[in-house]
Amino acid sequence: MHSIQLAIWAVALLVIVALAFDFMNGFHDAANSIATVVSTGVLKPQQAVAFAAAFNVIAYFIFHLKVAATVGKGTIDPEIVDQYVIFGALVGAIGWNIVTWIYGIPSSSSHALIGGLVGAALAKSGWGSLNIDGLLKTVAFIFISPLLGFVLGSFFMLLVSWLYFRTPPSKVDRRFRRMQLVSAGLYSLGHGGNDAQKTIGIIWMLLIATGYASSTADAPPAWVIGLCYLSMGLGTLFGGWRIVRTMGQKITKLKPVGGFCAETGGAITLFVASFLGIPVSTTHTITGAIVGVGATQKFSAVRWGVAGNIVWAWILTIPASAALAAAGWWVGHHFL
Repeated sequence: MHSIQLAIWAVALLVIVALAFDFMNGFHDAANSIATVVSTGVLKPQQAVAFAAAFNVIAYFIFHLKVAATVGKGTIDPEIVDQYVIFGALVGAIGWNIVTWIYGIPSSSSHALIGGLVGAALAKSGWGSLNIDGLLKTVAFIFISPLLGFVLGSFFMLLVSWLYFRTPPSKVDRRFRRMQLVSAGLYSLGHGGNDAQKTIGIIWMLLIATGYASSTADAPPAWVIGLCYLSMGLGTLFGGWRIVRTMGQKITKLKPVGGFCAETGGAITLFVASFLGIPVSTTHTITGAIVGVGATQKFSAVRWGVAGNIVWAWILTIPASAALAAAGWWVGHHFL
């Protein structure tokens, strides 16, 4: 009886840690949702985070759980998952998020979680424990999502420039201040729909491994879904202001029309990825879109040094979080 109670407490504690990661994901990635709308002055910071948080939670009612299924069953072999693997994965993801938040680097919480799962699985069972097909899709979208964001951001900026060629700049600015509320809402919707599902997937994986959920079920328990979307929304509500400055001003200066184009291009990318069930980085996506908008104005409008530092963070995220996760798995396995 005592051992059963300990097992229940261990699972409950890991669920709480996973929800803490989800909160941190919203906190860390709030910049993705609000940086453009804040930097253009359309909304004040406090208004913007409340706006984004609301749409993060509304995503609960719109998106199917394809991304959750990919994370829960398409990254590592479900047979090797236990509480130590989940513990290691969360240590890797949370640890890397803290490091990048301290230095104000917009890295990917999504890929930190994927790297955490990979590192913990490798530490326990070696290369055979990885689902290579699923991981290749995720790795491919490290490059595809910012590229698609770049292309769509550039396209919308060029299209708007052509359509409003003879319109006075002040009138364009007023119009796109209103339209940016729509694009920011859509982007926050895509952010919540893709990112909250990653934590849903890892909790679902934990519950299946410990016998608290059926492996044949089509969806995780409703309480898991609801708590993950709520945690994501609360994290966004508190916002990560260090990263807002990097995303909103350090890459390139944005006006409302540029913010609208970047957010619209990013939102379309996230909607497509969520429809396909691919966990992508909202950070990568919006960064690519912002760079695309800046590059259409003039090549020198983009601070390529800052963008280069962000790219290095992208490259390091999976191996760094995997290394932290492997260490977390070893500590958990030997001392917990």
